Amino acid sequence: MTRHEVSQRVAQSRWQARWAAIKGAPRVVALCLLILCIFGIFSLRLWNLQFVQGEAYRVRADRQRLRPVTIPTTRGIIYDRDGTPLVRNIPSFDIAIVPAYLPDDEDEAEAVLIRLAMLLDMPYTTAGTHEGGEDPPPGLREMVKEAVDSGALYRPLVVKRGVERDTALLVKQEAMVLPGVLVEVEPVRAYLYGPLVSQVLGYLLPIPEENEEEYVAQGYDPATDRIGVAGVEATYEEALRGRKGEQIVEEDVVGQVIRVVEERAAPLPGDNVYLTLDLDLQQFVEEALRRGMAQPNVNSPRGVAIVMNPQTGEILALVSLPTYDNNIFTQGPSAQDLQTLYDNPHRPLLNHAISDRLPPGSTFKIVVAAAALQEGVLTPRTRLTCPGKIVVPNKYYPNDPGQAQPFYCWNRHGHGSLDVVGGIAQSCDIFFYKVGGGFEETGFEGLGVERIAHYARLFGFGEPTGVELTAEISGTVPTATWKRLTYGESWSTGDTYNLAIGQGYLEVTPLQMLNAVNVVANGGTLYRPRIVHHVTDAQGNVVQPFEPEIIRTLPISPENWSLVQQGMEGAVAYGTAARRGQIEGLRIAGKTGTAQYCDDIALATGECGVGYAQPEHAWFAAFAPVEKPEVSVLVFLYHGGEGSVAAVPVAREILEYYFSREGAIP
Repeated sequence: MTRHEVSQRVAQSRWQARWAAIKGAPRVVALCLLILCIFGIFSLRLWNLQFVQGEAYRVRADRQRLRPVTIPTTRGIIYDRDGTPLVRNIPSFDIAIVPAYLPDDEDEAEAVLIRLAMLLDMPYTTAGTHEGGEDPPPGLREMVKEAVDSGALYRPLVVKRGVERDTALLVKQEAMVLPGVLVEVEPVRAYLYGPLVSQVLGYLLPIPEENEEEYVAQGYDPATDRIGVAGVEATYEEALRGRKGEQIVEEDVVGQVIRVVEERAAPLPGDNVYLTLDLDLQQFVEEALRRGMAQPNVNSPRGVAIVMNPQTGEILALVSLPTYDNNIFTQGPSAQDLQTLYDNPHRPLLNHAISDRLPPGSTFKIVVAAAALQEGVLTPRTRLTCPGKIVVPNKYYPNDPGQAQPFYCWNRHGHGSLDVVGGIAQSCDIFFYKVGGGFEETGFEGLGVERIAHYARLFGFGEPTGVELTAEISGTVPTATWKRLTYGESWSTGDTYNLAIGQGYLEVTPLQMLNAVNVVANGGTLYRPRIVHHVTDAQGNVVQPFEPEIIRTLPISPENWSLVQQGMEGAVAYGTAARRGQIEGLRIAGKTGTAQYCDDIALATGECGVGYAQPEHAWFAAFAPVEKPEVSVLVFLYHGGEGSVAAVPVAREILEYYFSREGAIP
């Protein structure tokens, strides 16, 4: 037998002996089977955890330690035309709670909220404090409970905005004993010149609940974001807002950030908006308007002053008084602030330059004159007589003098014989009564309501100008059909007479009126008024350049424009504005207006009504220099009386400042 065979027999004998031992020990067999079963169970459980439920557990684990964080962006800055910032972004500190990170123990969570309530000087709970009337605002406990009930466990719940810097630092220092409490920093608007440009800039407010879905679809967060709701802040919201960034951060058990895991999107700052406004001019215009409103013989509670470039439509200054400080909306206005604004009958929140419905009075005569010249109703040689009073027979009682309607000129002694230049310069009412509605006694046929309305629309009345501001109205250009539909009455010759002098049913805004004057100044081009000059991105690249926008060119000949311009220059040289409107060394063309009105305020104060003398608004619009118009000005004073007395001096101040600054006059 060989050595190999011997080895095989020995090994076989050993296995036989071991197997015999195992067969003789059942407990060992059972133990082996048990071990195999345990390993099988563990293997199945491991398979279930790793592969079957692995994704769900990974999501839960990531949710506990990872959180998406929105990185706020900076809203674009608004500048004047020379690059002076009118608004800036300043840090505001908000205190938020992530309900999921509060202690699981109710007593410990309560202690955290009580301590936070003490630091923020706000109630821990308001339950049980209701004693009739309105429910009190919720305390911290109620706010957290509502967030938990809504399932927003991991979403930061802002419990107080705009806290003092020292308070925010104190909360941050106690972060280790205030698990789940966060200090968030967000930029808010600081309006550097407040009331001076608030009517132009506007302000921001939280997203209204009824529009939340719409804004969420656009990427807004209703809980934290604010949107422009007035002025340029609203009209250029899309450009100014920028784009938020997003990060995934890892947090510890108390909600403190350990590290940034992933940056999904970098924040993109908003674009910067440069206005056409000249800040220095805006300041002077406001001061001049306030002085004019406060004149002892005026004492006007409301006023508008606008300065424009008639060759481009740029608005160089726009002042609407009374006004407001838009900084009160940065952290939320108090109830007293809002009540003060709402109680003022002259509505400080309203931009009266674009939102007031006003009779323009005699400033509208330039439209009627231009229309009459172009339609051939007037020629340069046409002369009409103003006796101070004319009488229009009642068409239903033509033979009854007692039923006839008298119409008076503001100069009861009359102006005598006038051509169109003299009619404009002297602002003769009877001249324009005849031009607008004709005069049966002499057989003179006027324009009529339809042609007046047609040219009024060509000048831009009856529709918004399109300026980049909110709440602009259209005004009203009446016609016979309009009166029938609105009042159920027929149009009369008296209605045409009133329309021809800017009274009756005609309603315009101050900006519409100045834009019409610009058409005369530049010889027939109606521009869209512009308050924004250009827009740049955060790097200073121009993304929206300035280009004058022509709405239409009016079909009026240069010869006829020249006659209207001569009439307006005559108004300042020797007519209604001569005493207070002239500036040595400067040729100025202008048109005064004194418009009777009877609105809700005048009715409430008993200043107007049937049988009462009507109160009057004061108007004056001008451009200069006549030979090459560079700037136009409009001044409106509510309840200001005669335009030649109240409005002309204000416009003269503005023009004198503008041209002395430019070096055109000493």
